[in-house]
Amino acid sequence: MRGKIVKGIAGFYYVWCEDDKLYECKAKGSFRKEGIKPLVGDNVTVCVLDEEKHLGNLEEILPRKNELIRPAVANVDQALIVFAMANPMPNLNLLDRFLLMMEWQNVETIICFSKQDMVSEEEEKHFLSIYEKCANEVLTISNTENMGIDKVKQCLEGKTTVLAGPSGVGKSSLLNRLCPQAASVTGSVSEKIGRGRHTTRHSEIYSLGNQTFLFDTPGFSSLKPPEVEKEELRRYFTEFLPYEGQCKYWGCTHIHEPGCMVKEARERGEIGETRYENYVQIFNELAECERRGNWRNKK
Repeated sequence: MRGKIVKGIAGFYYVWCEDDKLYECKAKGSFRKEGIKPLVGDNVTVCVLDEEKHLGNLEEILPRKNELIRPAVANVDQALIVFAMANPMPNLNLLDRFLLMMEWQNVETIICFSKQDMVSEEEEKHFLSIYEKCANEVLTISNTENMGIDKVKQCLEGKTTVLAGPSGVGKSSLLNRLCPQAASVTGSVSEKIGRGRHTTRHSEIYSLGNQTFLFDTPGFSSLKPPEVEKEELRRYFTEFLPYEGQCKYWGCTHIHEPGCMVKEARERGEIGETRYENYVQIFNELAECERRGNWRNKK
């Protein structure tokens, strides 16, 4: 019988099967021997062991459309990245790393800046101006004021979307707005340290109806860059692409070379200062990894 893994916890996989029942399954031992790890979002075949207790074994993982490294999920159409504009202040370096990861994995991205009610119109425009060229869509919302939620729903319609971002930015509150039946337990942000309590401990899929699905994933506070050659990094910063081939030197890394059109665009304000600074930091990090011969991603 076929089904889809909708949740995975401590070696148990919960599969929604074609008979409209949820089965608790364990993976075959051969999966571990072959280095195969089932992921939330996987389409699978299940051998039912106990129909009354809804128990089974995963028999086969069907071919994946794609597979994300962080968050570790499969078969997604796009990513909805949520970052707060205040409380906590956004870590734009972390946001840029996530955008890099999604671009590297060829996944379309929607940036959703939350807590719109906590910032001025000028501050909101500042974030939009930095990232309007970096994603398929950039949205601002307020969960408490129910602002911008309908626009989010429109962007998700008919697609399978992974919901991701740091803890404390309102992901669970947004999920509850989009899918009340999820009944997520939301955590408050610590006033002392400005960090959220991790309210999502595992990845899980929710149906929003009309062939619209949303992966909820745990919050994160750090992200290693993918295995990208440092000379190729520029190709994953999408606002750099219009200047490709216009620099004085072929293969310009946009770091030290004179006659660099990207650096000139930054000086004109066409490329965000923080975006460029984060590009340089990640470039140097990749160079150090290359020097050490350390290319293994740590999840």
